[in-house]
Amino acid sequence: MRVALVHSFHHSDVPSGENVVVNAQEEALLAAGHEVVVVAQDNDERSRRRTYPLEAAATVVTGFGPDPSEMLRRIAPDVVHVHNLFPNFSTRWLARWQGPLVATLHNFRPICPAGTLLREGRRCTDCTHTPRAAVRHRCFQDSRVATLPLALAGRRGAVHHPVIARADRLITISERAADEYRAVGVDSARLVVVPNAVPDDEPGPVRSAVEHEIDPRWLFLGRLSAEKGLAELLTRWPIGLPLDVIGSGGLEADLRASCADRPEVRFLGAMSNVEVRARLAGYTGLVVPSLWAEAGPPLTYVEALAAGVPVVAVEGNGAADDIARHGTGLVVGKDGDPTDLAVALKDVARDRTRLSPRARAVYEQHFSTGAWVRALTDVYREAARG
Repeated sequence: MRVALVHSFHHSDVPSGENVVVNAQEEALLAAGHEVVVVAQDNDERSRRRTYPLEAAATVVTGFGPDPSEMLRRIAPDVVHVHNLFPNFSTRWLARWQGPLVATLHNFRPICPAGTLLREGRRCTDCTHTPRAAVRHRCFQDSRVATLPLALAGRRGAVHHPVIARADRLITISERAADEYRAVGVDSARLVVVPNAVPDDEPGPVRSAVEHEIDPRWLFLGRLSAEKGLAELLTRWPIGLPLDVIGSGGLEADLRASCADRPEVRFLGAMSNVEVRARLAGYTGLVVPSLWAEAGPPLTYVEALAAGVPVVAVEGNGAADDIARHGTGLVVGKDGDPTDLAVALKDVARDRTRLSPRARAVYEQHFSTGAWVRALTDVYREAARG
């Protein structure tokens, strides 16, 4: 099968699970014997132009901009798989494209300009009624000017979003995300749940704790931004329990300052995915304190499972949903009770020997690239038949 992946790559200096997913999907499909071509725009390249902010805003509002359809016609794919068109691709070509088209809804941007359904740490669905609320609250990049193009583009509602209106099949990466889109009127018959996957860096049985020399440290891994919940996690983190923070972002300076007198919390900065995965298996566990619902289990969670690392997550996020379903760790409440968190961390550390093979088994069954490719090709065939 010949597959064209269409994606506007986010800035490389901002951690992006979407970028990782597209690259991983290309590799997985190629390894399975499919032909794959990535049709891309790149924020790093385009943003060098002084006029780029105006160009991107105009593309978002009008739908006019770089058009991949001519390249797609030359490729003649059996199926086009759209990942992200925002903010660098035209959306006008979608209505004219005649072949099978699948799209992955990686976030909630067709419903919410911020993409998170979160405002000031709480769930927010104001823009399902009027996207003007997003401008008032500066929901994108904390700027009314930056938010305005998204509010204008979404003024007709999610069902009229060009990608949603055109796609033969719409992939969400969790049932929770599918429910959010159903709730705003998206046709349930076109929605299908396919969780993201990560390549297997360690095929075969998970090595023992002795071989990995498990450190009594815990790990937070992700962007240092408000929706990731690290600030709230640190207020309830047990004194003296070692925690490594890998990642960077706008809140980094404030978070470092808040832990100036806490030597057990180490900020290690941003690391490549290769470096992270080389370290993962040596941690007691991963903590996922995200405040937003997330579109599905984050890749950091999936990478932890692949390494046989159990997870403690705050209720309401994608990792917590999967932990409740598959028993790969423990879920704690959002109420900020330090005692509950301390007990969960202690229990997972005590049971790590049992939880580690469980995490690995869940990865192999639900999040391996083999399972992913089988699910994707089924969706492609359904789109072609449709």
